[in-house]
Amino acid sequence: MKKQTTGIHHITAIVGHPQENIDFYAGVLGLRLVKQTVNFDDPGTYHLYFGNEGGRPGSIITFFPWANAYQGRIGDGQVGVTTYAIPEGTLNYWVERLDKFDISFTTAERFGEKVVQFDDPHGLHLELVERAEGPTNNWTFGDVTPDVAIKGFAGATLYSSNPEETKATLLNVMGLKEVSTERNYTRFKASSDIGNTIDLKMVAGARGTMGVGTVHHIAWRANDDKDHVEWQKHAQENGQLVTEVKDRNYFNAIYFREAGEILFEIATDPPGFAHDETEETMGSELKLPAQYEQFRDRLESSLIPIEVRSLD
Repeated sequence: MKKQTTGIHHITAIVGHPQENIDFYAGVLGLRLVKQTVNFDDPGTYHLYFGNEGGRPGSIITFFPWANAYQGRIGDGQVGVTTYAIPEGTLNYWVERLDKFDISFTTAERFGEKVVQFDDPHGLHLELVERAEGPTNNWTFGDVTPDVAIKGFAGATLYSSNPEETKATLLNVMGLKEVSTERNYTRFKASSDIGNTIDLKMVAGARGTMGVGTVHHIAWRANDDKDHVEWQKHAQENGQLVTEVKDRNYFNAIYFREAGEILFEIATDPPGFAHDETEETMGSELKLPAQYEQFRDRLESSLIPIEVRSLD
């Protein structure tokens, strides 16, 4: 059975104070907070989702914010860099915006594309790259308007403790296509118009340690529940130790840690983020899964108060 994911569904990271997280991803980068909920396995911690105006798979970055937690170290066994796609001709706008907020950055060229590289307040490595692919993000926040707004992911750079094995997983399990090699990186592509590019570092280094400022996992797209079950079987048949299906309310999920020690998730596109609130009101209030509704008062009193605010 040959399977091909269409690309990245979401990326989930660990960060520090939740208000600092919101101020950066909404206030500086102009992304929409599409969902306030809690970590289903640790309900005393927020799970915050940011993306384009509709919360489309391929645009979603999610966070577990642990205020005052220990700092992690980015390294092998992790997503090393998360890359965002911006409209063509907008790189100067984003350079000026980073300057405006005193965010240090560097520029580089990789696979013929100019990228702007910087870190978020908690140490996550980010990039911006111009891409013609992908629809306009029709979300306006502060001075970030649809003509310059981040479309979603361009892709991600993977740091593997066993690059050849991770390469085999990307090709034979996830169904990506190898398209180019440059210096120590191999590039793979999927078919979606956003979240479709993976650069794999082909030289192993120091192993990463989980904590603030590191990516917890990368999630790949499954079309629907039927396709999801096929993915579970496909991954198992290809030697992966796959979890049972977990209901994450906004998608179903399965997980496995590939041989390069990177945690992979496969998540369904539906039902999406508007099924428990309207698309117009997404992200405006704390939403809890049914099993935690009875504890709402306790959770709301223990969680750090947050707000989405313009910094412009």
